[in-house]
Amino acid sequence: MPDLELNASYWGTDYDWAAGGEEWSAVWGGSEAQWFGSLLPRIHRFLPAGSILEIAQGFGRWAKFLLPTCREYVGVELSQQCIDACRITFEKANHARFVKTDGASLPGVASGSVDFVFSFDSLVHVEADVIRGYVPEILRVLAPGGVAFIHHSNLLPFQGSIGQPHARGSTVSADLVADIVNRGGGRVLLQEVINWGGDHLHDCLTLFTQGSQIGAAPVLVNPGFMAEAFNIRDFQAPWAVVGKEMR
Repeated sequence: MPDLELNASYWGTDYDWAAGGEEWSAVWGGSEAQWFGSLLPRIHRFLPAGSILEIAQGFGRWAKFLLPTCREYVGVELSQQCIDACRITFEKANHARFVKTDGASLPGVASGSVDFVFSFDSLVHVEADVIRGYVPEILRVLAPGGVAFIHHSNLLPFQGSIGQPHARGSTVSADLVADIVNRGGGRVLLQEVINWGGDHLHDCLTLFTQGSQIGAAPVLVNPGFMAEAFNIRDFQAPWAVVGKEMR
């Protein structure tokens, strides 16, 4: 997996953002179908929120759904190209701002100011050192009762033996992230270990908050995540297309 500097170069200058990140939602039938069919059912209890922080928002694939659900939105991003694109796309959203990060911290975000932290399909590409940087920062900025939902790698248990690792962080696992959260003064509420583009469970969704861990957090082992994606593509995405045609 590329280090932080290579990630910044790749996503900032080398990657072709012509589709705005929609290419990664194609298997769900598009970002709208993926949001309402897969992501929102997992996080709906925490939305709307007063303040939302998104880590690595890219060209705003999820920001367009998060912005209407909050009074304040902050997107932190390693790539200046992504920041510039979002500032143009969401220029009329006066409650949104986009901030450049060093890739492991949350500059300009006040402590105790965020109700919901969201990151999907981004931190899955980073290594353990980045997770160790971000998790304490997330716990710092969370408001009392605030929660964080992050998508990260679970490739470590496989020791890179799955063939195509889908650019996942090879030093990250569900257990490692839970330990980092606990050591940082937080507690894990739920983890869901999932497959992505194959049968190996090399991804994880972790929900956490502030406070001491009381017992072991539930861990859902879901080998049907991609089957869910195909079902959304085939039976939910067509409804979204019809809706767009009617407008």
